[in-house]
Amino acid sequence: MFRKKSSQSSPQQDFPYWLVVACGIAIFLLFQIATDEIYTQVMSTVSRGIGLTIFVTLVGFFLASLLGLLLALASLSGSIILRQGARFYVEIVRGLPIIVLLLYIAFVATPLIVASVNAVIEPLGFDAMRTRDFPLLWRAIVALMIGYSAFIAEVFRAGIQAVDKGQIEAAEALGMNRWLRFRLIIFPQALKTILPPLGNDFVAMIKDSSLVSVLGVADITQLGKVYAAGSFRYFETYNVVALIYLMMTITLSLALRKFERTKEVGGR
Repeated sequence: MFRKKSSQSSPQQDFPYWLVVACGIAIFLLFQIATDEIYTQVMSTVSRGIGLTIFVTLVGFFLASLLGLLLALASLSGSIILRQGARFYVEIVRGLPIIVLLLYIAFVATPLIVASVNAVIEPLGFDAMRTRDFPLLWRAIVALMIGYSAFIAEVFRAGIQAVDKGQIEAAEALGMNRWLRFRLIIFPQALKTILPPLGNDFVAMIKDSSLVSVLGVADITQLGKVYAAGSFRYFETYNVVALIYLMMTITLSLALRKFERTKEVGGR
């Protein structure tokens, strides 16, 4: 007997009704921003933080990716000290909420580092450093870098381990040293596996960048919070704040899905 073909479509083939609804809400809010004086004023105020949000995300993610790659290589090293040190870092950092890490770096680690440096340089006759010389913006970026590097390290490690060992052995047989094997054979192939989860982490960092507002950094969230507190227009303000974040994150998420589908088709 022949099995009857199912007429139901797969979840991947569903028409994106959710996106139609989301676009409808976005168009309504954009119309409000264009025609309503209150929404226009909120948008004018909050939009000044978009550049800072993008800066924090780009710099934090770039530094986190570099540190994550180093941690991944350390976790795959032949040295047990490097492997255990990398594992200790990853497990401890991944166990901390980003906001706790942010506050710890800003108000505990930074003063401790400044005090340690002063203990060395003051006896040498140099002027003492001050904690306030380190901007809260950069403390926030360092905290995001540390927090996300632990997750990105696992992404890199999994991607590197997914490379076929036969190709690595072939590169060794050709006389390539470890650096050449990594640069020419391992990393280019691992990148295909790494890019989608890295993109997801980038989207997540855009959202978590809003946490820098707890330090008073003038990003989208902080400017919205200040405006709402002064005008008591919480409904309009947080509608605009939510709209800006959603427009950034959904656009990037859709672009990532498109990239993944293109990669799947190209790989067949």
